[in-house]
Amino acid sequence: MTSRFHDRTALVTGAGSGIGLAIASALAAEGAQVVVAGRRREPLEETVRLIEEAGGKALAVTADVTDAADVQALVDAAVDRFGSLDVAVNNAGVFRGGQPLAELPEADWHEQLGANVTGVFLALQAEVRQMRTQPSGGAIVNIASIFGVHARHPGAAAYAATKAAVSVLTRGAALDHIRDGVRINAVSPGAVETPMSLRPGETETERTERAADTLPLGRISTTEEIAAAVLYLASDDASSVVGTDLVVDSGAAA
Repeated sequence: MTSRFHDRTALVTGAGSGIGLAIASALAAEGAQVVVAGRRREPLEETVRLIEEAGGKALAVTADVTDAADVQALVDAAVDRFGSLDVAVNNAGVFRGGQPLAELPEADWHEQLGANVTGVFLALQAEVRQMRTQPSGGAIVNIASIFGVHARHPGAAAYAATKAAVSVLTRGAALDHIRDGVRINAVSPGAVETPMSLRPGETETERTERAADTLPLGRISTTEEIAAAVLYLASDDASSVVGTDLVVDSGAAA
């Protein structure tokens, strides 16, 4: 166990499962006090249980990232409990698609735009406002996707548009706030070992076989590998990395 985040407070949205759970667990394993956020309390409490069983500290806070008041209350809860906000990972997002753009329900467009873009925008605002008051500033990592500025896929046009927006928003915000002491970067995962990477009706074994044939690396990424990229960008190891979008995709967009 290393201690890159000893006595630092980290906030992870969408932390009830998948990539968010892996990121929260990895931060706690490296000494962070972790605030885990999401819309449903039960998965968050399970994340907290896993972290505490491993000897870490965590707090579960329910929040809807599309609601500015909820997001501000989330940041306030982190500071009230642990005294600061040193790291924030904006991971919450949704995917609605699988059909051509012309057939995508308008409600699905608005849901993705709200969670994936507005949610990141509101989180950045609240996080930066807190971090720039701290002598040590802070680091923020947004979770984008290779489906965006890096690659496209049939049936994912709207999702890709929202994730491209995350990448561009990350870079713009990074320029706006680096002189405030806040470093902002993004990670763009490709296919990861979560249910989202399964095609309709596909088993995990079939997904493994497909990845072996189609990805340059021959396999998809693990959630732990995405977490490792996030922790690098959030750590002092990346102290001069500003406004980057780190692709972790088994070579898919190479």
